[in-house]
Amino acid sequence: MKNSYSIAHLTALGLTPPQLIEAASDAGYQYAGLRLNRTTRNEPLYDLINDRPLMRETKACLAGSGVTVWDIEAARMDPLRDHLHYRAFLEAGAELGARHVLAQLPDSERNRAVERFGSLCDLAKPLNLNVSLEFVSWTATPNLVEAARILRAVNRPNAGILLDTLHFDRSASSLEFLKRLPPDWFKWAHVCDAPAIRPINREIQIYTARCERLFPGQGGIDIKGILACLPEDIVYALEIPSEQSVKKIGFREYIYQAISNTQFYLNKSVVQ
Repeated sequence: MKNSYSIAHLTALGLTPPQLIEAASDAGYQYAGLRLNRTTRNEPLYDLINDRPLMRETKACLAGSGVTVWDIEAARMDPLRDHLHYRAFLEAGAELGARHVLAQLPDSERNRAVERFGSLCDLAKPLNLNVSLEFVSWTATPNLVEAARILRAVNRPNAGILLDTLHFDRSASSLEFLKRLPPDWFKWAHVCDAPAIRPINREIQIYTARCERLFPGQGGIDIKGILACLPEDIVYALEIPSEQSVKKIGFREYIYQAISNTQFYLNKSVVQ
């Protein structure tokens, strides 16, 4: 089955939302993910929540591109930020026509994290938004087992899990466990590769995730095995930031190479 593709904003965070959408359209993506806030202090901010001219420009670009917003990111509910902090964020996502919200729970107080995630799902539901919990290996929701526990506890129809192949591998999550989970929890996946050796140092883990990923087939992650455990028709969101590659060829060419290399690798895997 042919999968649709989305470009994650982190892959080309130096592009504004309109620039990303235009580049995605030219490269053959069906979707784009947009980052509406900062997750680090030094990254650019494209404030679609409050910047009305940028919102209008982005919507006009979407209308003429054939690209749809797949997801908005990121609702990171740490101990200082609850679901209400993201009300305007969700409303901006709905205005953009997004389908999914990327959420993270870097909160070691599990009961609070569960309550807030459920409340975020409730806020998102009237806006026709699904909320996908991403487990990140260096946070308080570090692996698939913990993400599944939260999904079961929350029990909301618009809740799901976003599986990132990098975080799945780095957290040593299990393919056998993944196979046992409800398929309807998984609507999309972040797809990328990385070296087979898992770094122990937390700072190296973070740097690799944000700045130094590889195209599928260039590293040692069992991407084919992971994707084979997921529903066949999910969207593949390519989150493959690589500062060194972008310096050499630029964002637009890199976005094109990301989808062409990924499709070649996955099609070759199927033939074999």
